[in-house]
Amino acid sequence: MSTIQDKLALLPDQPGCYIMKNKDREIIYVGKAKSLRSRVRSYFTGSHDAKTLRLVMDIVDFEYIVTRTPTEALILECNLIKKHRPQYNILLKDDKTYPYIRLTKEKHPRLEIVRKLRKDGSKYFGPYPNAGAAQHAKKLLDRLFPLRKCRTLPNRVCLYYHMGQCLAPCVEKIDGTEYEEITKKITRFLNGNYPELKQELRKKMEIASENLAFEEAKELRDLIAGIDQTMEKQSMALSDQSDRDVFGYAAEKGWLCIQVFYVRQGKLIERDVSIFPHYREPEEDFLSFVSQFYYDAPAQPKEIHLPSDVDHAIISEIFPHIDIHTPQRGNKKELLKLAHKNAEIALQERFQLMERDEEKTLAAIYQLGEVMQIGVPRRIEAFDNSNIQGTDPVSAMVSFIDGKPAKKEYRKYKIRSVKQPDDYETMREVVRRRYTRLLREDLPLPDLILVDGGKGQMSAAADILENELGLYIPIAGMVKDDKHQTAGLLFGEPAERVTLKRGTSEFYLIQRIQEEVHRFAITFHRQVRAKHMIASELDHIPGVGPKRKQKLYQHFGTLEKMKMAPLEEYQKVGLSTKLAETIIQALNHKDK
Repeated sequence: MSTIQDKLALLPDQPGCYIMKNKDREIIYVGKAKSLRSRVRSYFTGSHDAKTLRLVMDIVDFEYIVTRTPTEALILECNLIKKHRPQYNILLKDDKTYPYIRLTKEKHPRLEIVRKLRKDGSKYFGPYPNAGAAQHAKKLLDRLFPLRKCRTLPNRVCLYYHMGQCLAPCVEKIDGTEYEEITKKITRFLNGNYPELKQELRKKMEIASENLAFEEAKELRDLIAGIDQTMEKQSMALSDQSDRDVFGYAAEKGWLCIQVFYVRQGKLIERDVSIFPHYREPEEDFLSFVSQFYYDAPAQPKEIHLPSDVDHAIISEIFPHIDIHTPQRGNKKELLKLAHKNAEIALQERFQLMERDEEKTLAAIYQLGEVMQIGVPRRIEAFDNSNIQGTDPVSAMVSFIDGKPAKKEYRKYKIRSVKQPDDYETMREVVRRRYTRLLREDLPLPDLILVDGGKGQMSAAADILENELGLYIPIAGMVKDDKHQTAGLLFGEPAERVTLKRGTSEFYLIQRIQEEVHRFAITFHRQVRAKHMIASELDHIPGVGPKRKQKLYQHFGTLEKMKMAPLEEYQKVGLSTKLAETIIQALNHKDK
């Protein structure tokens, strides 16, 4: 911290970017500031919320880059975030690109979804806010217009031809004017002039119905419904037929929600929602979002609407070709207000879901305590043993506090005293080691102990706790059914089945604890076993270190091949004749 304090005293009162690093010298946060001195100092002075405090506690060093203007700082921030992907930054774009529908310029054109725009003469429509929206639009177009679907022309007609969705250029000679007419219709359709196509389809539907061709009429009706569903997802229409993006944001409790409304051909067709924690003023992080949103984007709208409380000038300077303003009246103003309102609603919904999740979790431990007739088990610790026929025996313990996993409290145990497969003695050892340490270090004791097993494991744990350590903590066994899934608990003296109704919050809590401790134990056992398998007979041979061992395994594959290999093979790995002889003798002597 002394190094940080020394650097803070030297910070310039100029715009620029600051780069925060953790103890491993990894970049964990990048920010920009009009004044580096005041901004960076603010992290290390005064009080912060828990979220910002967590960031500050991880900072052990920082760097900064001075820029000429705040605009340059914003651009530099975008580049640094994209390059280093710091964990605390809002990775807004996350290097994703939005999908487009491409109408290819080929002899036999086709439609496809792409994420990159190329100067290939094709027509591009979009961008669409997500792949689902683009897929829906393309699927509808495939049904409406009979362009080819295959990348490479086959030598015979396919199912699409029989369905009337392809002209079959693979076997038929298609007039270029026919394709020209289809591409014009597709272009008009995707540019928003789909009412005339709906009217055309409606007339065909009426004719088919009059001719009693009800199946054809039904198919045309479904196409019209598809157009309504795909192309008319809008809340209002603007008369100028322009493409624009409308931004609104809301901030509360250290969280920021940004809504982007995509207006195409004057119609609101889709929206994008981003919710993330922020570490600066909301207006600053909002501007970072907008700049990252369009920076290096393949296509940008002609116009964007921003709230009046953010600095338009800095965005205009970065994107001079985009018209940026805040509408003052009419439908455009209403659309901006709607984006803000949606951001507020989405943020409140997130808080309500978080509170509801918290309530459910707390309800689970209260219900569990009531079912077992014990106090509220706010701290639960669970044990599970793992071994394969007694080899590499390990045990693991997970801790749940207020119904949530406290992963920093998890513990792994390599079994020391038990040489033969003995689940009960293994349980004795780990319980003794765990709670002896808690008593010695005066750490919090659990309100409930769960063991993965039955009466034997429970008795072994209770014996150590009560007779050796003088602790009286409720112990329950987690029982599984024939399908190796959570069935209930064993509890009491003598141990009896505690019925937990499936679907209740307490049942799901026990199920989650049992699955988590089993996962943790199995993962640890696999790690130990893998090390044991890798820790081969080569480890005991003088002159063979980790790198040489790796080379030997890469070259030979198995110990068996090493035993049988001639000296010349070892020399290919770069080993001397003497060391090769030592290895061969040691491996073959081991067998004898």
